[in-house]
Amino acid sequence: MKIRVHVWVSGHVQGVSFRYYTKEQAEDLDVNGWIKNLPDGKVEAVFEGEESAVNQMIEFCRHGSTGAHVNDVQAQKEKFINEFQGFGIVF
Repeated sequence: MKIRVHVWVSGHVQGVSFRYYTKEQAEDLDVNGWIKNLPDGKVEAVFEGEESAVNQMIEFCRHGSTGAHVNDVQAQKEKFINEFQGFGIVF
C-alpha cells in the first residue's frame, strides 16, 4: 500500500548534510518527494511510496545524518496522490 507523509524535523539538522543524506536514503528506498530547510532551523519533507519504505524514511529522520542531533520528528499522514517522480531537494 502506498502512503504519503509530511514530516518536520527539529534539532541541529541544518549545516550537517541532512537533506543530502535523506535524498540518498529516499532514492535507495524508491521513495518520492522532497526535502527543504526552513527559516526556523527545522527541515521539512514529504515522502510518498510504499508504506514500509516511508516508515523507514521517518525512522531515518529520527537519527539523521552524521553530525545531526534530532530533537523531534513530527509526521502527518496525508492522502497519497502520487504527485512526484523521484526525490528532490528544494532550495
